[in-house]
Amino acid sequence: MGAISIFRKSIFFILILFSGLNLQAQLIDADTTRVIQKEVKTDEEVHSPRKATIYSAILPGLGQAYNKKYWKIPFVYAGFFGIGYFIDWNNDNYQLVKSAYKDLTDTDETTTSYLKLKGIEAFDLNNPTQLSNLKETLIKRQDYYRRNRDLLVISMFGFYGLNIIDASVDAHLFNFDISDDLTMFWQPSMLNVNNELVYCVNFTINF
Repeated sequence: MGAISIFRKSIFFILILFSGLNLQAQLIDADTTRVIQKEVKTDEEVHSPRKATIYSAILPGLGQAYNKKYWKIPFVYAGFFGIGYFIDWNNDNYQLVKSAYKDLTDTDETTTSYLKLKGIEAFDLNNPTQLSNLKETLIKRQDYYRRNRDLLVISMFGFYGLNIIDASVDAHLFNFDISDDLTMFWQPSMLNVNNELVYCVNFTINF
C-alpha cells in the first residue's frame, strides 16, 4: 500500500507540473494575442456600425457594400424594384377605373372611357339594374386598387428601414469571431469516491 501511495503522489506531482507549464504557455499566448490585436486595431480602421447605418440611409445598398456583403446588394434593389412595379401597376388600374366611373356617371355622352374596361360587354348599360351593378363594381375596384397601392407604399418604407437595420446588424457582427478554433485546458484534480481519494484530470473546452 505504501508503494501505491507513493506512486499516486508521484503521478499527481507530475500532473501539477505539466499543468503549471500549460498555464504559463497559455498566459504567454494570451499576452501575445493582446499585443497583436492592439497592433491590428491601431493599424486598421475600426468597422463602424454608425457609418454603415448612415450609408444605407443615404443610398440603399451602400451600407451592405461597406460591410463587404456585396451579394446582398442585388436583393436590395430587386426588392425596391418589385415593390415599385406593383405600386405603379395598382395605381394605373386605380386611375383607369376611377376615370371610367367618372365618365359613366357624368352627363357628358362623349366621355366613354368605361368602354375600354375588360368585361364591360357583359353589362347592358340600358338596363338600370345592370348599370347600377356596374357602378357598384367600379367602386369596389377603385377601393381594391387604392388599398393595394397604399399598402405597397407603406411596405416600401418598411423595406427601406429593413435595409438600414440589416446594414447596422452586419456592421455590429463584422468583427465577431465565428471560427472553428477551440481551446482546451486541463488540470489535475481529486475526487472522493467511497471515502478514498481518486486522482483524475479535468478538461475544459472553450469555444
